Amino acid sequence: MTRKILVTSALPYANGSIHLGHLVEYIQTDIWVRFQKMQGHRCHYVCADDTHGTPIMLRAQKEGITPEELIAKVWHEHYSDFQGFHIGFDNYYSTNTPETRHYADDIYLKLKEQGLIEVRAIEQFYDPVKEMFLPDRFIKGECPKCHAKDQYGDSCEACGAAYQPTDLIEPFSAVSGATPVKKQSDHYFFKLSDEKCRNFLKEWIKPPHVQAEAANKLNEWLESGLSDWDISRDAPYFGFEIPDAPGKFYYVWLDAPIGYMGSFKNLCDKQGLNFDEYWGKDSTAEVYHFIGKDILYFHALFWPAELEYADYRTPSGVFAHGFLTVNGQKMSKSRGTFITASSYLKHLNPEHLRYYFAAKLGATIEDIDLSLEDFTARVNSDLVGKFVNIASRCAGFLSKSFDGKVGPMESAYVERITPILKVGSAEDLGNNLAMGGLNSTFREAGKEIAALYEAREYGKALRKIMELADLANQFIDEQKPWVLAKDPAQQNRLHMVCSTGLEMFRLLTLYLKPVLPEVAKSVETFLNVPELKWADIHAALPEGHRINAYQHLMTRIDSKQVEAMTEANKESLAPQPEQQSQARHAEHQQHQAAKQPPPGAGEEAKVGAIAPLCTIDDFAKIDLRIARIANAEHVEGAEKLLKLTLDIGEAQPRTVFAGIKSAYDPALLKGRMTVMVANLAPRKMKFGMSEGMVLAASGEAPGLFILSPDDGAQPGMRVK
Repeated sequence: MTRKILVTSALPYANGSIHLGHLVEYIQTDIWVRFQKMQGHRCHYVCADDTHGTPIMLRAQKEGITPEELIAKVWHEHYSDFQGFHIGFDNYYSTNTPETRHYADDIYLKLKEQGLIEVRAIEQFYDPVKEMFLPDRFIKGECPKCHAKDQYGDSCEACGAAYQPTDLIEPFSAVSGATPVKKQSDHYFFKLSDEKCRNFLKEWIKPPHVQAEAANKLNEWLESGLSDWDISRDAPYFGFEIPDAPGKFYYVWLDAPIGYMGSFKNLCDKQGLNFDEYWGKDSTAEVYHFIGKDILYFHALFWPAELEYADYRTPSGVFAHGFLTVNGQKMSKSRGTFITASSYLKHLNPEHLRYYFAAKLGATIEDIDLSLEDFTARVNSDLVGKFVNIASRCAGFLSKSFDGKVGPMESAYVERITPILKVGSAEDLGNNLAMGGLNSTFREAGKEIAALYEAREYGKALRKIMELADLANQFIDEQKPWVLAKDPAQQNRLHMVCSTGLEMFRLLTLYLKPVLPEVAKSVETFLNVPELKWADIHAALPEGHRINAYQHLMTRIDSKQVEAMTEANKESLAPQPEQQSQARHAEHQQHQAAKQPPPGAGEEAKVGAIAPLCTIDDFAKIDLRIARIANAEHVEGAEKLLKLTLDIGEAQPRTVFAGIKSAYDPALLKGRMTVMVANLAPRKMKFGMSEGMVLAASGEAPGLFILSPDDGAQPGMRVK
């Protein structure tokens, strides 16, 4: 039965470049959509730039252009990057459009009719210099929990604590460097805490709407109590003004997911599709959102509740994925691993990355790692050494000796190839070879591979495909067409061997087509066949069919290409605008303290103000010890924490929860030496008791770096 499917990816924000971390999601989604289309389903893939909010407004001001000019420029950059990686959107649009505004107003007014919109006065930070209320990410200060400096207004990157901006110690505006003041304003709230929303979500946040592990996290949030959602912002603000509230604008997160509807409506108008067949309350179509796990709260709580009480259908599924690390660590500009899409495309083949990401991706929300060394080895081994190698080993013989025509697979040959292909009896195999010599192993594998694609288990699908590629190469190795070609008496056998090899190659291409769409096009041209569809598993290259001359389909990755890419992405050490803002804040702190700046103040301003002086007695109170990381593991339900088991020479190792998940693969931490605060008072956390703190460095550039002692340091040694 033909399915009607609408698929979306999260909308990229129109304030920055697409990087490899973003591409995990778009590649994952595109593979699934291409598979559905190969199945013959009516599948539409829509997306858009997320264009509203304070950051857009401020960047436009800085560049001396209008917000509309900025988002138009960024749209073209994003669209070019996506095209470069063969992301096959059916419509790529913008949220700053009449369609999105229409559905934003419609949803807001319907929620208001349902009694789910409430106006209340709130106190928030206001920048007296810029004369504007400050979003959380534009307020910085000292963490109220661990006292790390220069943390954002919503959460601490050092300890992982979440808090309100008003909880920050010595807050300052990241826009002007000024000390913000508290000011009241009326804001509009979506009452997610309403009992009917809670009751609806309690039933909705279950598989298949969300993955099982996501459901566990959503239930934690639900049971701890849902907060009402502030959906308005005050002028000045770039966005849609709320219809019945002059000077108030929809918060960007209100209209961002509605952008899915706006983009699809635009596609409907262009192609004559019926919008209500997909978004209407009685829709029988399927609607799926592919997102990062960091926006699960918005997509699996706010969004379905909004849709339910605005009289629209809710999603069939919200598929969350994990983050990307590079070489086991958070992407880093200083190491050259914060790689933009456009920079990658200057150095490497986009389908190499599509394949590597697919090989790592499953249906869970676990993070994946791009090991650049493994990336090079796997692409060279799988795609060049196994897959493409099959065609290059067979095509030349067909062209040279048989005018490029495919030959038959005779039943008499079946008995010989049966043990090599590890299939059933020769008689059974012969029954499956009526269409040009296709062996049943390759044909039957299609069912399993299709099921894996459908379940988003791409890594398992590719492993199965590469098993088949190994089988094909084993067959060619055993038959040795290069030897057969030298013996005139073996020409019929040579014809059968090479024809069989190319038929296996055709099927492998079909199975890989969702991942390697451009290679598949080249293979279709080479084999002189129509566009491959999944149903073509049951066909074969017919006897007498003429192929075209073979052209190289893919080249190996040279490690120098990867090195050049990372070098090109290493950030200059020159002060960035945000660092200059922090320098202004350091000056402000010094003025407030009414004291002379210490030597080298100019350099200190670039790295953050030095903390107030302490005495040697103060420092002696902190017991720093060398610790060996005996074990490191993920913490279920925790987005930022790793559970570390630390050996400092005591009878029992200690447990410490560290907010370093974004930067480290647990497997790479085991056995490593580090430094911990051994006399920190134990802290009871939701996931258990934390008995100390590991030391880590961080700065303005992305990344956390745990401290390591010099060689020879032993667990339990004191740092002094």
